[in-house]
Amino acid sequence: MENIEEASPLRITPTVRALSSALRGKRDNVPDSGRRDGDRIFPDPEKLWFKESSSKNLRNRDFLSPTTMLNTLYADGQVPPPVMSRVLSLRGSGVLPVAGGEVIGEGLRVRVDRPAAFKAVLSGGATEYLKPSSQRQSCVVLNCPALHPKPNTPAPDTLTLGQLRTVLLADHMGALLRGQGFAVSYCPTLPQDSDISTFLQALGIDWPTAPASWTNDEREEKIQEALENCPYKERETERGRRTSGGGGRKAEEGENEGALRVNLKRVFQEVGLLGYDPSLGTCTVQRDSVAHLAQLDLATADCTVAMTTALHVTSCQDEFRQQQIAMLWRASGATHTQRHLVCGPVKTTGSHLTAAQYLQLRREQMKEASEMKYGDQVEGQTWDDIIRVMTSATVRFELLSTVHTSPVTLDVQREGGVSTKGPRGGVFVMYNCARLHTLFDSYERGVEKGLYPEIPDGSQLDFSSLKEEGEWLLLFNYLIPFSELLDQSGQVLDGEGGGARVNIKTEQICKFLVSLSKDFSSYYNRVHVLGEPLPHLFNQMFCRLYLLRALRELYHSALDTLNLPPIRQL
Repeated sequence: MENIEEASPLRITPTVRALSSALRGKRDNVPDSGRRDGDRIFPDPEKLWFKESSSKNLRNRDFLSPTTMLNTLYADGQVPPPVMSRVLSLRGSGVLPVAGGEVIGEGLRVRVDRPAAFKAVLSGGATEYLKPSSQRQSCVVLNCPALHPKPNTPAPDTLTLGQLRTVLLADHMGALLRGQGFAVSYCPTLPQDSDISTFLQALGIDWPTAPASWTNDEREEKIQEALENCPYKERETERGRRTSGGGGRKAEEGENEGALRVNLKRVFQEVGLLGYDPSLGTCTVQRDSVAHLAQLDLATADCTVAMTTALHVTSCQDEFRQQQIAMLWRASGATHTQRHLVCGPVKTTGSHLTAAQYLQLRREQMKEASEMKYGDQVEGQTWDDIIRVMTSATVRFELLSTVHTSPVTLDVQREGGVSTKGPRGGVFVMYNCARLHTLFDSYERGVEKGLYPEIPDGSQLDFSSLKEEGEWLLLFNYLIPFSELLDQSGQVLDGEGGGARVNIKTEQICKFLVSLSKDFSSYYNRVHVLGEPLPHLFNQMFCRLYLLRALRELYHSALDTLNLPPIRQL
């Protein structure tokens, strides 16, 4: 069994890179991937290996370099002995220990030293696997146009499902980015005790508020003055030569005499910003636009780090309007990086519902489903809290499990909706999280009765007893990769270049949790974790409890990014 440095958590990406380096040897010094050497083309090192994930393939391998890749590196795909020796003696920070490897019909397969990997991940409590691998020193303002007054503060019964999707996405992004070290603020500030603030709290969204009497007049006056004096302000002589809509859009026609107008096209062209609609043209500055900019100015006021990004989370229907706002802010003197996270539409089968009606429908369906399963015990504050969290989980998984640019279609028929059975999103995830809590409650009761001893220190356990295929699948597909999954959103925002739009895989946490729940449920239904209280069975039981305790904490960490508290009993 390989010795693994405690200070270096095992990671998939470093392992794949190390495997690629071992396979390519000195060719890693070649600056351009895919370049030729004589008649042979050397492939991109990132494509040399891939991690297996299916239970079928994990029975005999963990990583595979396909035959097509081997054929590009070596004549007839024959891996030279020195190269094979490098692969089998793989070492490095964060690199999974290799137990063996061989060339088969599909390519070069490598198998991880699984007992060593189990021990490295689980014996120390798996803490380093439940958080991002790095911390960033940047500030992000999450701006949600759906919540800005136009001119009145939005209400739950006027908020559309598409707008609700953007609010939930902003909330999810905030939790993800905070975990990576970003200083996160939200825009706009909502009136305290307003209907929309209460509605968001029912969904577990803690959006910033201010007393209803609070105003932002001073900042609004400053923004108005900055736009009046900006170099992009359209002068009277220019006005006579332009149509009021500018750039092919007629939305600004019918301007009032003396209204302030700004040439937005000049803003993004002169600054060299990519991805903005060329038909932005010239727009008339409205009062609600100035209020929007003043809210953005307020949200960025406390950002003390050099790098500040405003992420506008908007629906596809409002994207053009938000691009106008972004360029107006730039014209007023704001130099922060601005990116647009655009959500596809939300469609419904059956009747049209507002956000408030949709939440009420799901709450009623959740209560009915719970009463059908648990009967008369569904009453009191505890069950009210459970139904509230389960409803929030249902709504979040329905609206966040799809790629953010794609449309979402909801079944809002009265007889459809949520179920407490089957792998259907939020309810299924929360149910399996509760099963883990129930398991450990049962174990603790067994300890109190003297059936089981306390769980020993991980260094005293022999993790080679974890032989069931589901155990390795849970470690290799979920516990080890989770940290790198958390890193992705911050890496995209920190990336240089790109246009106005930013595409982040915001659906991945929901999909990860659903997939985890399916594999955990399959394992839990197949394996009896708390066995007979016999000493010779304790080692395996304790190893399994270490694994499942880490999974319980994994659920908590993933649910935290959705601002969902775990359900501890069902």
